[in-house]
Amino acid sequence: GPSPDTCSQDLNSRVKPGFPKTIKTNDPGVLQAARYSVEKFNNCTNDMFLFKESRITRALVQIVKGLKYMLEVEIGRTTCKKNQHLRLDDCDFQTNHTLKQTLSCYSEVWVVPWLQHFEVPVLRCHHHHHH
Repeated sequence: GPSPDTCSQDLNSRVKPGFPKTIKTNDPGVLQAARYSVEKFNNCTNDMFLFKESRITRALVQIVKGLKYMLEVEIGRTTCKKNQHLRLDDCDFQTNHTLKQTLSCYSEVWVVPWLQHFEVPVLRCHHHHHH
């Protein structure tokens, strides 16, 4: 009979989906994906203030009909109130001790650049503990 591995051969595909690869945390695509994650967070939370990304600690990218980013990102509460609809770039982080808050998040962001489409199927955040 046919050898068992013939079924898994993909002879004409130039781009293999492949495994996630590490990518620089300051890559423009990574920065954009981190921003998408924060926007998703802000839409989900009932916090009075907007959060924004403060630090990307790790980034992976995988080719899946577009790009799938896997990020570890720290996000912080800003001084911008949610109902003011301000641009996140114009928002400063809270310095007030009681209002300051940093969360550590893991997110997966799927971006299809040529369709200008993106999704954030996975977003998990937890309180950041300083050691």
